[in-house]
Amino acid sequence: MNIRESREEWERQYLSPYASKSSNSKGRDKPEPLCDIRPEYQRDRDRILHCKAFRRLKHKTQVFLAPEGDHYRTRLTHTLEVSQIARTIARSLKLNEDLTEAIALGHDLGHTPFGHAGERILDEICPTGFAHYQQSIRVVEVLEKDGKGLNLTWEVRDGILNHRTSGRPSTLEGCVVRLSDKIAYINHDIDDAIRAKIFIEPDIPARFTDKLGHSVRERLNIMIHDIIQNSMDKPEISMSPGMEEAMQGLRTWMFEHVYSSDIPKAEEGRAQQLIVSLYRYYMEHIIELPEEYLLMMINRNEKKERVVCDYIAGMSDRYSIDKFLELFVPKAWKA
Repeated sequence: MNIRESREEWERQYLSPYASKSSNSKGRDKPEPLCDIRPEYQRDRDRILHCKAFRRLKHKTQVFLAPEGDHYRTRLTHTLEVSQIARTIARSLKLNEDLTEAIALGHDLGHTPFGHAGERILDEICPTGFAHYQQSIRVVEVLEKDGKGLNLTWEVRDGILNHRTSGRPSTLEGCVVRLSDKIAYINHDIDDAIRAKIFIEPDIPARFTDKLGHSVRERLNIMIHDIIQNSMDKPEISMSPGMEEAMQGLRTWMFEHVYSSDIPKAEEGRAQQLIVSLYRYYMEHIIELPEEYLLMMINRNEKKERVVCDYIAGMSDRYSIDKFLELFVPKAWKA
């Protein structure tokens, strides 16, 4: 018995009967020889961690565009916080931690530059529409590795696709990530908003803080414990009714007082105009796309609108700004 087989046997003996076992995976679209060390979900986790799209998340906006300060969250730090919360819950419930982490690390790979502002404008101008959760799947199935994709297991792709609020993950591990995503961004966005002096902790309505806690640390602790206590030895992942109601209420309050406030929205118009300008330029100068995108039109018969959208969506904030400066801002010259 090799190391992978030993680990698979450990999963069968130790994990919850409701957990997703590596040896029971529905597999990959393109079958591959099994690794002698790593179970399938661990391989997926490693592939996501080492892919280019994951590294680009460090320069993609979470909420605050181009903030002056090193401590505001980026899309990468958000992803890591989701992963940490999800792994804590999964381990406590004896679910598959490798699968949970793979889904968490991959759930936002398809996000655009400039956060949801970029997502909204691409959805408007791209004929096929745009949603980051669908783009995350496109990243792992098509765009990574020069059009070959990462060939992830079905369970990981299902969790990535269904991490959105309206999603219905097929595994409990995917359900854990779906809830962990909300817990993470509600709390770290509060922390960032307080840092940005949008409000102070006492401004949060007592009907939420009395139930959820009066600090980021306390809220995280209470929410995570609530999920574990309400999901232990059950075939579902859930919060207690009062806790979920308070969390959704706080999320709505955040949309009204943070996400729509002047500070995070101050540069949104400029960011969206930048994306529109890049989209129009590359639609008219398609040959200037990197070779890997041109080959997708040849080898996969992809439409140029789709490929231009892929290229722009994959850009980091600063790379898109650099491209805009390169293409549209006059250069200084000497005689």
